[in-house]
Amino acid sequence: MSKPNIGITVGDINGISLEVILKALSHPGILNMCTPVIYGSSKVVSYHKNIIEADHINFYSVKTTDRLKWDRINVFNCWQEEVSISLGKQSEDGGKYAKISLLQAAYDLEQGNIDAVVTGPINKKAMKMAGFGYPGHTEFFSEKAGVKTSLMVMVHEDIKVALATNHVPIEEVKSTLTKAVLKEKLELFNKTLIRDFGIEKPVIAVLGLNPHAGDDGVIGNEEEEVIRPVIVQAKKNGIMAMGPYAADGFFGSGQYRKVHGILAMYHDQGLIPFKLLSFGEGVNYTAGLPFVRTSPDHGTAYDIAGKNEADGSSFRQAIFKAIDVVKNRADFKDMHSDPLRAKAELTEEEVEGD
Repeated sequence: MSKPNIGITVGDINGISLEVILKALSHPGILNMCTPVIYGSSKVVSYHKNIIEADHINFYSVKTTDRLKWDRINVFNCWQEEVSISLGKQSEDGGKYAKISLLQAAYDLEQGNIDAVVTGPINKKAMKMAGFGYPGHTEFFSEKAGVKTSLMVMVHEDIKVALATNHVPIEEVKSTLTKAVLKEKLELFNKTLIRDFGIEKPVIAVLGLNPHAGDDGVIGNEEEEVIRPVIVQAKKNGIMAMGPYAADGFFGSGQYRKVHGILAMYHDQGLIPFKLLSFGEGVNYTAGLPFVRTSPDHGTAYDIAGKNEADGSSFRQAIFKAIDVVKNRADFKDMHSDPLRAKAELTEEEVEGD
C-alpha cells in the first residue's frame, strides 16, 4: 500500500503533548514511513518547537487535507485565534483546544482523509471544563464510530494487555463484569490479535478478578461463576483462551512471556504490570474501531511541561504502531474475503492439535 496519512491530535497544549509529538517526528526515517498531519495551529506548534529548540523540524501549514505535502510534517490549522498557553496548568483552554483538534481529526477519519490517528495526552478535568462529555478518548471514538464494544489494548513488543473494563470505579467493576461483557471483550481481543497484529492462532491468558483467582471460591466466586464459563465456551468456539490466572503470580513468574495476549479484568490490574515492564515505550491501542487509533502510554505530565525533559519514545512507538496496524489491516483484507472469520474461527481439532 502507499504511505499512510497519520493524523496527530495536539492533546493538552499546557502539557508535554506537543513536546513529545515534535520529538517523535524528529526521527530521521519518519517521513519515509508516513505523512504526518498535526491537528492544531501553526502558532501553537511553533511555540512548543521553540521551547525544545527544534530548529531542524520544519512543517507545512494547511487548512484542508487535500493540500498535504507527502514529504513534510503537515500542520492542519483548526483555529486561527491567539491562544493563551499556561504551561503546567490545568485550564479550560487546555481542554477546549484539545477538543477542537480531536473533533477535526475524527471528521477526517470518517471522511477517509487520514488512515489513522495518534492522540496526544489530555487532562480529563480540563476536558470536562471544556464540555467534553466522555471519560476518555476510547469512549469518544467508540461513539463516533457507532460501535457497541471497543477494547483498550496496551502494546509493547511481545506483551499485549487488554482490559475487560476501562475507566470504571473499583466498586463498579464487579457489576460491570458480566458473562456477556467478558465474552464480547475476549472475542474482540482474539480478532484484534489476528487482524491487527498478524498473529494467526493467538493464545490468550485471562486473569481472575479476586486475589489468588478466588482460591476455589474462598476469596470470591466470580472466577467460577463468570470468568471460567466464558473461557470454556470460548475454547469450544475455537479461541485459545486459558485461565483464570492469579494476576500477581502470572506476571511475577514470567508466564506473560508465553502467551500472545492477556485479558485483565480492570484498569490497574493490567496497567500496573504493563507500565512496570514497558514505561516510556508502551502504546495504547483501541481495538474494535473501523479505523486505527493509538496513543502514548503517559499523560500530560504538567510537572515537566515546558522544561524540555519529556521523552518522545512512547509517542514515536504509537506512530510506528499505527502505521503497522494500517498495513496489517490492508494485508488482511487482501487475503480474506471474510476478514474476521477466516482465521478467528478455528475448529476444536485445530485447538487441541496445538
